[in-house]
Amino acid sequence: MATPDLPMRGKLALLWSYAKPHRAMLSLGVVLGLLGTAAELVTPLVTKAVLDGLAVDAALRGPVTVLAVLLVAGTVIGLVQAIMLGTLAERIILATRTGMIRHLLSARVPELSRRSSGELVARVTSDTLLIREATTSSVVNGTNGFVGLVGALVLMGVLDLPLLMTMIVVIVLVGVAAVLLMPGLARAQQDAQAEVGSMGGRLEGVLRALRTVKASRAEAREVRRIGDFARRSTEKGVRAVRIEAVAWTVTGGGVNLAVMLVLGFGAWRVSTGALEVTALIAFLLYAFQLVMPVTLLTMSMTAIQSGLAAAVRIAEVHAIPLEADDVASGPGAPRATDADALVLDDVRFRYASDAPPVLDGVSITIPRRGHTALVGPSGAGKTTVLSLLLKFLRPEHGEIRLDGRPLGQWTLEDLRGRIAYVEQDTPLVPGTLYENLTYAAPDAGDAAIWRALEAVRMDERARALPEGLHTDVTASTLSGGERQRVALARALVADPEILLLDEVTAQLDGLTEAAVAQGIRRQAARGAVVTVAHRLSTVMDADQIVVLEAGRVRATGTHEALLDTDELYRELVAALRIATGLRVSPAG
Repeated sequence: MATPDLPMRGKLALLWSYAKPHRAMLSLGVVLGLLGTAAELVTPLVTKAVLDGLAVDAALRGPVTVLAVLLVAGTVIGLVQAIMLGTLAERIILATRTGMIRHLLSARVPELSRRSSGELVARVTSDTLLIREATTSSVVNGTNGFVGLVGALVLMGVLDLPLLMTMIVVIVLVGVAAVLLMPGLARAQQDAQAEVGSMGGRLEGVLRALRTVKASRAEAREVRRIGDFARRSTEKGVRAVRIEAVAWTVTGGGVNLAVMLVLGFGAWRVSTGALEVTALIAFLLYAFQLVMPVTLLTMSMTAIQSGLAAAVRIAEVHAIPLEADDVASGPGAPRATDADALVLDDVRFRYASDAPPVLDGVSITIPRRGHTALVGPSGAGKTTVLSLLLKFLRPEHGEIRLDGRPLGQWTLEDLRGRIAYVEQDTPLVPGTLYENLTYAAPDAGDAAIWRALEAVRMDERARALPEGLHTDVTASTLSGGERQRVALARALVADPEILLLDEVTAQLDGLTEAAVAQGIRRQAARGAVVTVAHRLSTVMDADQIVVLEAGRVRATGTHEALLDTDELYRELVAALRIATGLRVSPAG
C-alpha cells in the first residue's frame, strides 16, 4: 500500500487534526512552558544583580530570594507540564487508534481485501506512537524553544549589542543548515515506516499459513524475504538517524562555537572597558541557555517530521471508503409472507471496471423456505452471489430483492439482522467458545447453544474442553473441521430467517457431514438456506440446485432432474463418484 506524497500544508493540516480536539489542554501546556521559560530568562539578570551587589557590598537577601523562588517555581511548573503532556499524549493515541479501528471495521470489504491486514495493524500500532510526540511535546517544545530563543536574544541585546550580533550570525547559519536537513529526514522516516508495514503484512500472512510454510520447508526462504523488509527498514532508519545526528551536531556545535566567540570577543571588550564583567557573565549565561531552546527546536522539528510521515499513512487508512446505507431506515411495513425471500434479477458484477464480469445476467429465485444449493466449477461466481446478498458487494447491473423490496431499501443493520453467514475460511473470533457461539446472538440462552452444538456433533467436544463453553479457543486449539462446526453452530444459534453457507462441509468427516446435512434440513423447514459447496453429497437433497458456469446460470432443478438434463452437473457428480442410484456417465 503505497503512501501518497502530499504538500507540506496538507501534511501539517493532517497532523493538526489529531491535536485540535485537545487544543485547550495543549494551550495550557504551552502557557506552563512559557512560564517556565520566563523563569529561566529572568535568572541571568537576577544573577547579574547579585554579582553587582557583591561589588558594592549591597544587601543580597532580595536577589537570592528571587533566585530561590524562580528555581522552585520552574521545578514545579516542569513537573505539572510533564504529567499533563504525558496524559494528553496518551489520550491522542487512544483517540487516533480507536478512530482507525472504527474506520477499518466499517470499511467496505473489497477495499480491505486488497490490502495487507498486517500492514494495517502496523499503522494502528506503530504509526500512532509517532503522532503522539509530534502533536504534544513538539508543539510545546517548539513554542518554548522559539520564545526562549527570542527572549534570550532580546535580553542579550539589552546587555551588549555587538556580542548579540556575533551570536545571531552563528545561529542563522546553524538554523539554515538544520532546515535544509529536514525534508531528507522526513522522507527517510516515511520510507522506514512503509517497510515496517510491508514486513508486518508478510509476517502476518506467513504466520497464518505456518503449517504450510513448515511442510514446504520454506522457513529459511521466508526468513530471508521478511528479513529483506526489515533490512530495508533498517537502512532507511539508519539514514534517518544519520540525518538527525548531523542536525544535532550542527546545532550543538553551532551553539558551542557561538559561546567561544562570545567569550573571546567579550573578554576583549571587558579589557577595553566597553563592557562590565558582570554583564559578560550574564551574557554568557544566556549563551549557555541558548543550548536548551535550540535543542527544543531541533527536537520539535525532528518529531514533527516523523509525525508528518505517520499522519499521511494514517490518513490513507481513513481514506478507505466506508460501507453506507442507501436509506436512513429499513422498510417500515410488515414483512411480506407471500413473496420469495430473495430474488436476483439479471445481476451483473465485476471486481474491476476493466475485468470481465464474474456474474453476467444471473437470475435466481430463493423461496422463503427450503434449501437452495449453488454448485459449479471453481470461479463460477458462487461465493460472489453470497457477498452480493449481504451487500458486501454491489451489483453493476440488475436488482436484488429481499421480501419483494430492493436491497437498496434495506439498511445494513436490518438486512444482516435477517441473515446468518458462514464464510468459507470459517474463522474463529478471539475469545471463548461461548463468545464465538453467541457472536451473532449475544442474548442467546444455554439451551439454544447446546441444541446448535448437538446439530453439528460438537457437543461432546465442547464438554471435554478444560473450561467447557468458557474455554479460550484459538486456531491451534480446534482442528479445521471443528472450527467449521463452531462457525455453523454460531449461525444456528442466531436462528436466522436466511442462512448462507459457503463450503461448510469441506473439512468434515462423513458422520459429521450427515449430521450437518440433517441440521440444514431442519433449518430449511423454517426458513431459507443457501448453500455453496463443491461436495455435491451435501446438496443432493436440496429443494433446488442452481448450476453456475462462467458467471451465468446454466441450469436449475432438483438433483434427479439435473442428472437427466444437464451434462455439466452429471460430470460433477461422476467426478466425485457419488452413488446416485442412477447410471451416470460423463458423456450423459
